[in-house]
Amino acid sequence: MESGSDCRTGFGAEVLVIRDWTGLRIFVRPGNTDMRKQIDGLAALVRDSLGQDPFDGSLYLFAGMGGRRLKILYWDRNGFCLWQKRLEEDRFPWPREAGEVRRLTASQLGLLLDGVDFWRAHRERHYTNL
Repeated sequence: MESGSDCRTGFGAEVLVIRDWTGLRIFVRPGNTDMRKQIDGLAALVRDSLGQDPFDGSLYLFAGMGGRRLKILYWDRNGFCLWQKRLEEDRFPWPREAGEVRRLTASQLGLLLDGVDFWRAHRERHYTNL
């Protein structure tokens, strides 16, 4: 399938839901989220906890206490989409500071979904003099 196209054909066909990930704002809610929450509960967290508008078309990411499940909430023109990914082994790298909203780039989202811990890779070094 061509990048950027929208394929919505019959049963069993590939469906491209988000056309261009690079144009989206992507927010992570650090800390643990109750994974029993569904669309309405997560949208309320976006509004009340993150101080964002859940209808703005951004992706909002949440992780459970064990770090094995990830949910993504997204408003798509006429309704919410909710995706979940569960790892069978290992955990998603996830920031624990619950009071801080973090933004990701599309490439960081790809790394996160692949399980790459980019938050701890290549920490910035500060030197005073040689």
